[in-house]
Amino acid sequence: MNLKDIHNVFFIGIGGIGMSALARYFKFIGKNVSGYDKVESPITIELTQKGIGVHYEDSVSQIDKDFLAQEKTLVVYTPAIPSNHAQLQFFGDNGYQVKKRAEVLGIITKNTFCFAVAGTHGKTTTSCILAHLLKECEVPITAFLGGISENLNSNFLLEGTEYSVVEADEFDRSFLHLSPNVACITSMDADHLDIYGNHEELNNTFEEFAGKLKPGGILFVKNGLPLKGTTFGIEDDSEFRIENIEIEQGTYIFDLLSPSGRLEKVRFNQPGRHNLLNGLAAFAMAVQAGCSPHRLAEALDTFKGVQRRFSYQIREKDLVFIDDYAHHPTEIDAVYQAITEMYPQDEITAVFQPHLFSRTRDFGDEFAQSLERFTVVLLLDIYPAREEPIEGISSSWLLKKIKNPNKKLVAKSNLIEELKECKTRVLVTMGAGDIGLEVPKIKKELAYAS
Repeated sequence: MNLKDIHNVFFIGIGGIGMSALARYFKFIGKNVSGYDKVESPITIELTQKGIGVHYEDSVSQIDKDFLAQEKTLVVYTPAIPSNHAQLQFFGDNGYQVKKRAEVLGIITKNTFCFAVAGTHGKTTTSCILAHLLKECEVPITAFLGGISENLNSNFLLEGTEYSVVEADEFDRSFLHLSPNVACITSMDADHLDIYGNHEELNNTFEEFAGKLKPGGILFVKNGLPLKGTTFGIEDDSEFRIENIEIEQGTYIFDLLSPSGRLEKVRFNQPGRHNLLNGLAAFAMAVQAGCSPHRLAEALDTFKGVQRRFSYQIREKDLVFIDDYAHHPTEIDAVYQAITEMYPQDEITAVFQPHLFSRTRDFGDEFAQSLERFTVVLLLDIYPAREEPIEGISSSWLLKKIKNPNKKLVAKSNLIEELKECKTRVLVTMGAGDIGLEVPKIKKELAYAS
């Protein structure tokens, strides 16, 4: 497929974070862009403000007539869209060019020097840090990000087309459509078992992804993962590693060792050892673009973060409110480590919205063990996303597994009133569903109450 022959691009699921980045890209290069999503959101509102048509009814009649020109139209969909979606079926049955998001990313980045960030956790933060580092070093990049970078205030960056930065998503084996020059794998924890069946098959697919590197490509691997590559880690024997960590008013200060030498007193402002590893991985990758290690270290200090990744909403003497996308036990553990490292003396209330019935079922015991370490646990109902309910699997089922007696199932409509009664100093909201839409309301009410 030659993108030059495409005039119209129609997105099914245009409000998704990865899909919206692609929509912005095609609009930027002059294509006619439109799409469907299930509900209006801040992302879809912003897309319409940029002249991209968005509708919310799954009906063929909603498709603009310009997009019915078969030979000139590309249809892009996300795997989260059900196969019985009326618009998806229409385009598929009538011979249109219909491709998954990952396939389109592969086409766009094929002729670029491609940086791909893979891993069950850390993809978004690492790719956002990498995009920031390369931009600061004036590398001509296009970046498709899975979150809103605080530095860019966007999930898309177009500074040139010679280099590209993408998230290599393991869901539905999407990352196998990519052929990167430089890749990293941050983690390989069991996840998406509804797709893979077991952890071994997931690991095999990561190994297959590693084999997708272009000739002469470089793979960075977190030390300890069962893959061969250039290693990165903390206080170990990795080729890229961090040593002598100190914390000063919420900022990490450390030495960074690489094959080119030692950088002392590097500063990084994102809490949590997992974020240190994300920053280190991005640094190691950016070196491959010929960036000066000293300049990269300066750029690490100016990285502001990613929305919904340990994102401070309130940071006052009497109240700290943090929001995070964590939706897997390992990610919840990372959030807990970061909070307790920064606020070791404080009690913590955790609000968690489980994401997917299958994930809740597969990791019920692990979720319970991760959550019960917080002082108070408030559970919302499971966010189903693409799934139908599974009999016997609910937030009540998960709540019973949590041994901490300070636990409660809370309706989303009652959450703010419940939080007003909390006496802990630190509050964290976690989840990959629509809990993010509640965060501005919580912030407003709690800030007013304090």
